[in-house]
Amino acid sequence: MTSVNEQPVPAARPVIGEDEIEAAVRVLRSGHVVQGPEVEAFEQAFSDLVDGRHCVAVNSGTSALHLLLLALGIGPGDEVIVPSFSFAASANAVRLTGADVVFADIEPGGFGLAAEAVEAAITPRTAAILPVHLYGHPAAMDRLMPIADRHRLAVVEDACQAHAAALHGTPVGAFGTGGAFSFYPTKNMHSLEGGMVTTADAGLARTLRLLRNQGMEQRYANEIVGANMRMTDVAAAIGRVQLAKLDGWNEQRRANARHLDAHITAPGVVRPQVAEGARHVYHQYTVRIRDARDAAMAKLTGAGIGNAVYYPTPIHRLKPYWEPDQKAGRTWELPETERAAAEVLSLPVHPALTRADLERVVAAVNTLGEAL
Repeated sequence: MTSVNEQPVPAARPVIGEDEIEAAVRVLRSGHVVQGPEVEAFEQAFSDLVDGRHCVAVNSGTSALHLLLLALGIGPGDEVIVPSFSFAASANAVRLTGADVVFADIEPGGFGLAAEAVEAAITPRTAAILPVHLYGHPAAMDRLMPIADRHRLAVVEDACQAHAAALHGTPVGAFGTGGAFSFYPTKNMHSLEGGMVTTADAGLARTLRLLRNQGMEQRYANEIVGANMRMTDVAAAIGRVQLAKLDGWNEQRRANARHLDAHITAPGVVRPQVAEGARHVYHQYTVRIRDARDAAMAKLTGAGIGNAVYYPTPIHRLKPYWEPDQKAGRTWELPETERAAAEVLSLPVHPALTRADLERVVAAVNTLGEAL
């Protein structure tokens, strides 16, 4: 149990410091608070993170995915291949366009789409593949991109949890047709709320800018049907401050993960795998516990160690997907997805952890033997 003198170690801790507060106040005092110079400056700065791609800021990571799919013309009659082991937004963005979600399984021991499962899921209706860089680890883009190229499919990267992750030197968000990032408060960097779309296609970037702003580039000169998914200048100003700190925070996450890797020795606790050539930025430090996960969670919580399961229910088993698929007679055989959902447990890895915090996490995990 937690000592009366010990505070719990939180699973996540959003950073909102004086720099962020000052940036927000500066914008509020300027009177220019929506889709102004701060947004443009944020877009330009973020471009350096994705090999110079065009960047279009929006109001959330879900909006980033949704608008990217819309800009690609994906809609009714199309299919998009998505992992079921992810946050529901990965599939919701597809469903919101009117396209059909086709679920494919993930890699054994990992969390990204399995290339062979994607290849098997392709039909004449397939328009895109939507890999998710889950927990801060890049998906197997070196195996997925050749499949997409061979079948002439768009690739929409869900990089909402993977700011500055990379594979063989290429950053996530710079592989596919476009990428989507989230700036939710618990992400590796945030803007309170917000998102970013990245693409190498200037024409696609212009369409995205129209879609986020009611279809207008010039006021009242609507060119297409659009929506209001703009980012505020307050959010962009905070995002710029956070972006400047991202490298340091990511390195601290990686150092924390190395400490956990080196010192967690509990039988039955499987530490995260990192693929060859992958730069993992540890949005989450996610272990696998193959037996008695609930008991392990209860014991960790009792010791004051924050922990969480992302994601206990695969998307294909959530009501908005399960019920329509059952009615349509569609079934999904996703054994690795089901296994991951039953085994995963995320431990604290955020950059605010002290050495003492890390030692408490290790000690609590290494005493799980009785629970496992």
